[in-house]
Amino acid sequence: MKSRLLATLTLFIYGLHFSQKIEKDSIVRKSVTAQKITMPPKIDGILDEEVWKNAAPAKNFVELQPQNGKAESPEFRTEVKILYDDTGVYFGAKMYDPEPDKIAKELVERDNVGNDDFFDVVLNGYNDKQQSLEFMVLPNGVQFDAKMTNDYGEDSNWSAVWYSAAKIDNEGWTVEMKIPYSELRFPKKDIQEWGLNFVRIIRRTKIKTTWNFIDNKKGSFNLYDGVLKGIENIKPPTRLSFLPYFSTYINNFDSKTTTSINGGMDVKYGINDAFTLDTTLIPDFGQTAFDDNILNLGPFEQQFSEKRSFFTEGTELFSKGNLFYSRRVGDYPSREPNIGENESVVGTIQKVKLLNATKISGRTNKGLGIGFFNGVTKKTDVEIKNDITGQTRFETIEPLANYNVLVFDQRFNGNSSVSLINTNVTRAGDFRDANATALLADLTDKKNKYNLYGGFRGSYVKDGTGNFGTNINGGVKKIFGKSNYEIGFEAITKNYNIDDLGYTGETNKIHYNANYHYGLLQPTKNFNNINLNINLDYARRLDTDLFKNFKVNLNFNFQDKKFRNYGGGLEITPNGQNDLYEPRVFGKYLAIPSYVNPWINFNSDNRKKFTYNLSLDYYAFDQTGRNQFDNEIALKYRVSDHFSVSYAVTYNISNQDQGFAGKDADNIYIGTRNRNTVINALTSNYTINNKMALTFNLRHYYTEVTYKNFGILQDDGSVSPTNNYSTDNKTFNAWNVDLRYSWWFAPGSQLTLLYQNAAQNYLNYSKINFNKNFSNLFNEPMNNTLSLKVTYYIDYNQAKNWFKKKS
Repeated sequence: MKSRLLATLTLFIYGLHFSQKIEKDSIVRKSVTAQKITMPPKIDGILDEEVWKNAAPAKNFVELQPQNGKAESPEFRTEVKILYDDTGVYFGAKMYDPEPDKIAKELVERDNVGNDDFFDVVLNGYNDKQQSLEFMVLPNGVQFDAKMTNDYGEDSNWSAVWYSAAKIDNEGWTVEMKIPYSELRFPKKDIQEWGLNFVRIIRRTKIKTTWNFIDNKKGSFNLYDGVLKGIENIKPPTRLSFLPYFSTYINNFDSKTTTSINGGMDVKYGINDAFTLDTTLIPDFGQTAFDDNILNLGPFEQQFSEKRSFFTEGTELFSKGNLFYSRRVGDYPSREPNIGENESVVGTIQKVKLLNATKISGRTNKGLGIGFFNGVTKKTDVEIKNDITGQTRFETIEPLANYNVLVFDQRFNGNSSVSLINTNVTRAGDFRDANATALLADLTDKKNKYNLYGGFRGSYVKDGTGNFGTNINGGVKKIFGKSNYEIGFEAITKNYNIDDLGYTGETNKIHYNANYHYGLLQPTKNFNNINLNINLDYARRLDTDLFKNFKVNLNFNFQDKKFRNYGGGLEITPNGQNDLYEPRVFGKYLAIPSYVNPWINFNSDNRKKFTYNLSLDYYAFDQTGRNQFDNEIALKYRVSDHFSVSYAVTYNISNQDQGFAGKDADNIYIGTRNRNTVINALTSNYTINNKMALTFNLRHYYTEVTYKNFGILQDDGSVSPTNNYSTDNKTFNAWNVDLRYSWWFAPGSQLTLLYQNAAQNYLNYSKINFNKNFSNLFNEPMNNTLSLKVTYYIDYNQAKNWFKKKS
């Protein structure tokens, strides 16, 4: 085992040395000059002011897709002019189109693109090719904004307050926008020089053009910025804003109605030109969308996506190393209540309340990114009742707790970085504390052809006794041209545990991976794109050494000239697998027979009013009667530019599956079971205008598990039949409805009226007919919540000027 690790690390270090010797590759960078103005234009989407006429345009766009490098068509040309004053920078864009009535302009909610044309401004105030801000406008005036980083791509959770308007005319369409300096990041210099690019998409032809050429053979989007010049001697205002909120809830559950009124505030403050402080005081996440709950029979907890805005916006630095799983902050208590004989918990155990949270993040002009997060959660007690005497007592199951994340990320050479990350959880009293640290390197040569990566992560958990664990990974990738490849490894010890503020998953293994990718860089006569992939995965247990699995995966996808997408593939495990985690006991494993897994999928042309997606997935195991079907159909119909309806159904059948059923002091019991799962999801969107929207989401999840027989797990991973164990069959339903009205009544300000309806049941039997199942579900107590939340954006500078005028 040591020799395997040493060989892999030696290869990594040699590759690192090699990468530093590759010479720099030149990238042609266009430049455009912004013009200073004293009288700002009216942001109405009409470029008729005199100030626009004298500005030099940025023009001569180049195709990014499908024909990379081809000059834009003259009849679809794009021209952009740029102005600035002491409050912000202005963009006026003209997108020519010979058939304006065919411009795609489906109305969608803010931060959605739908099937629309768009014009996008990509700005990098530090001109360092590392992180840009996107400001996109659709022909109907809908705004989309995001952060764009080299390693994490586009993060649309980031939101800014800026001003824009769009108009369609007989020559095409125009966009006018103002981006205040308070929403940008740039150094404190007399003469500014920013990275800049523009992106336009023509939806009906799916042609995407950019102002500065982006070579799709190598490198990331941010490396190909042009340059914005001419902004000089500006005096950026104080970056300080407040977002107070008011919310009220009416909740009805099991014939009991409760009400609540809440208030709080988010504060955003620019500490300096690079760093921003965000804090939420008395947060309210009551209008968060529902989670997609499932009946989880596996050895690991279900991982949910983050939906709370404070934890999704501007958190790219905190995602480094995958140490931070923000759902831990305000999750369920870390300790189970100590229930004695004849005792029971009064009510249900609720999630821990978050008292406040703060984050500071930014990047210096030397490329050093710094992120700090702190959250404090409330002490949580549970009431326990003696069922005989009626006496009650309270027990603390989560004390006052403090959560910290600290990140240092140094960027250099355009596309390389070294990062240090630490997470820490400290709980009062004798409760569990935890600490995790990671040192990561991601190195790309200056020609953007090869990438080397690696990292060391360590975790320490203090819970009676201290446990230290490690996670080491590394690899090398070729990242340019039609043919790409990657070779990598990851070794995780059995005591590695980041679950207090992260998500651990599988441990006690060493995993090797290799993959090869071939893709077309230019369309052919019959295809817009073709991608072929070959993936190899090999893993072993570390303590003690044992074969875990070997997988071969071949897959493809291509798009034809009618923009229909086809995909498919084949995965095999010729030697079967040893599942190290299903037994729930360290050192034990369950042998899984080899399987063959073919699949296909098809997506229709998404430009059309009616679209559909199909996928068929089949597992055939080398075991009599054991197989699995995973099928999905998704349909969408765009009734008009205002109204669309989507429906998706997923149907999974698993026959003769084997999994953990229970254990006692002597044995681990494995059940052979059939499982059927159906998920129905219905979504409807009615967008009234570019400020108002009504959305409806319904999800019904149904699964049933029927046990056929049971066995005792043996030391060699096999299962010996037994008649001395049994457990109940299972049926689980989860029903969720969200009906939401949203109104962006002012820049950065929103009113949301939300109705939520939820119910679920868990039955200890299966094989229920359709009508009986729904009858059982709707006889359960249903949770009905009606809530109203209003947030109002207050900019310090605007408020100060308003008070000056009033006085």
